[in-house]
This record gives sequence, C-alpha cells and structure tokens, in this order.
Amino acid sequence: MNYGKTIFSQIVEFMPLYEFRKCVKRYKGDYKVKSFSCMDQFLCMAFAQLTYRESLRDIESCLRSMHSKLYHMGFRGQISRNTISHANNHRNWRIYADFAQVLIHQARLLYQDEPFGVELRQTAYALDSTTIDLCLRLFPWAYFRKNKGAVKLHTLLDLHGNIPVFIDITCGKIHDINILDYLIIEAGSFYIMDRGYLDFKRLYTLHQQRAFFITRTKSNFRYRRLYSKAVEKITGLRCDQTITLAGYYSARDCPEKLRFIRSLDKDGKRLAFLTNNFTLDALTITELYRCRWQIELFFRWIKQHLRIKTFFGTSENAVKTQIWIAVSVYIIVAIIKKRLNLKPSLYTILQIFSVTIFEKTSILQALLEADIVEQKSKNHNQLTLFEL
Repeated sequence: MNYGKTIFSQIVEFMPLYEFRKCVKRYKGDYKVKSFSCMDQFLCMAFAQLTYRESLRDIESCLRSMHSKLYHMGFRGQISRNTISHANNHRNWRIYADFAQVLIHQARLLYQDEPFGVELRQTAYALDSTTIDLCLRLFPWAYFRKNKGAVKLHTLLDLHGNIPVFIDITCGKIHDINILDYLIIEAGSFYIMDRGYLDFKRLYTLHQQRAFFITRTKSNFRYRRLYSKAVEKITGLRCDQTITLAGYYSARDCPEKLRFIRSLDKDGKRLAFLTNNFTLDALTITELYRCRWQIELFFRWIKQHLRIKTFFGTSENAVKTQIWIAVSVYIIVAIIKKRLNLKPSLYTILQIFSVTIFEKTSILQALLEADIVEQKSKNHNQLTLFEL
C-alpha cells in the first residue's frame, strides 16, 4: 500500500520531535539561525548514515537530486555542503548527545525484557571502550601517540537489548579507568569489565554504592584466601574462594572481602574472576562475564555499518556531532524494529532502508517485498540483534 510518505519520512515520525526541540532550545542551537536549522542538520547527517554517504559533497548531490521530495521529508533549509560543514563545526554537539539520551530511555523501556543468555533479575551492564584512529595532522586535538591521533568511545552497554546507556567520547590518551568516575551507579546492578578497569579504590566506591562488579584479575594479583566452597569441576570451575587483598595499597583501597573464582574455558584457558557478589553461584558469575563479549560485537557492528570511521569535519565538535547522530540513528532503527515487531536484523533493515529511502511505501511493505530470508546463526558469540 502506498502511504504517500517516503521511507525516510516514516523513520522521522519515530523521533520525539518535542524532545528534540527542547534539546535545541537548551543549548540555543537555532539562535539567530535564518535557514538550515538543527533539525535540517540532523536530517542531513541521519540521511548520510542511512544511505552510507562518503562526503559532504556526496550528501549535497544526493539530496539536491531529490529536491521535490525534501519538504515532505522534513527538510526546510537549503542543502549545501558549506552549511552542513558550518553547522557541524559550530552547533553544540551536546544537543545531539542529549537527544540520544532521550532515545536511549525509550529504547530501554522497549527492550528491558529481552533475554541475553543468563537469567538475571537485576540489570547487567558491560563497560568497555573502542578506539577510532584519526590522522593527527588533521585532528591535532585528538592526541594519542607521537605520530597518531585517535578518539575513544567509552560505552556502558545494557545487556538487555544491547542498548548503550552511557557514552563518553574522549581523545585516545585518556585511560579507560577514569570513566568509572563519571558513571551514575545503579544500586543492585552488575557492572562487567575487563582487567583494564581493575582499580581497587574505584571498585570499592562502586561496592559502597551497593552495586556489583565482575572483572578479571591480572597476573600479579596478590590475595589471601579465607575459605573455599566446593565446586563441580565437570562444569569447568576450579575454585570458588572468599579472599582479602594482600597488597598494602590494594588492601587499603578495598578493605572488604571479595570472591575469587577460577575456571577453564572451552579451549582449556585458565580464567580468574573477581567479584563482590556472594549470592549468585560461581557458574553464573562466569557466564555473566562471557556476556561481556556482546559489547565487543556492538563496537564491531557500529564500525561496520555506521559512519564513525570517516568524518565530515575535522573539529572536535564535528566529530562528536557525527558520532552522536550515528548513535541516534542506531537507536531509532532499534526502536522501529521493536515497535513494528520486525523479524529481520538491524543489519538487514538498514540495508533495505538504504535503497528504499525515497520510496513512497510503508516500512512493513518494503521489508515484505524484499523477500527476506535470514538464516539464524548458530554462533553463540553473534548477537541476535546484530545478525549479518
């Protein structure tokens, strides 16, 4: 059925426009702007994400070729690469960061009951970062090493639905451990991290806020065993111990008792876990840590399917604006998938959107006509949401 609206217009309808205008007003994004508003900027950048544009000239050429349809797609200002570039460099990136948080809140409500491999009543988060390489000559503010620039995307991922609830974009030189100081900790939730976040002072702060952490230990980890619990070695577990820290500084920073678990993975590799949770069984603790791999898949997915490796501007504001709008597009498509009860993966939906963006048909019809045939992956490391 022809609804008279393009696919792009139907995608825009899932945006909470009232909340977007509040974000724009909060940072005076449209102050003294006569044409090409923040909404025009967002739509141009969202179009670039959905259709895999490579440059500002590419965006300008494609949109101008469809000039007669732009008004009905929500565009009000004249499209040119100069106005897009100026907006990316000067419009406050926090407008789009705040709007992304609004979308994240909506998405979390939709995906809060999604399974992720472990039956758990509490919320479980995976914390990690990914590095996006940049040319230091073009991006001098993003200093990383002597001859290399980079930005880090620090992300806290809700494992229920794989929705990023916290994102911080820093230059590559910032160490991952510092991000723990900026998190708003939820009591009763699990925070799953790799050994790069092993800082006992910060972990003790997290413990005092009544949250649980699961991490791995380093090779020089020193501890004193208090007592052990019996484990079933057929499951791969090797020990489940209650310990205290033996190092002078570590014991001073974290005086509480902790739980130390050893296990073998399928390849026979020895793994050592540290947690402050004494309620869950040891096998569940190890399974929760394995679910941390979902954030690695999230990083790989967005790097492959969103435009966050090639940037349309070189300023810090332009880079952060593009990343936050890319995250917003990801969340909007996730919301569409859930609200319309779509079976195809996000990858498939994005591919269909990219070639039907100007078609006047319903989203459901576009997916139906594509004659989608997806094979369910048997790889347990592959997220259902991200199936390729």
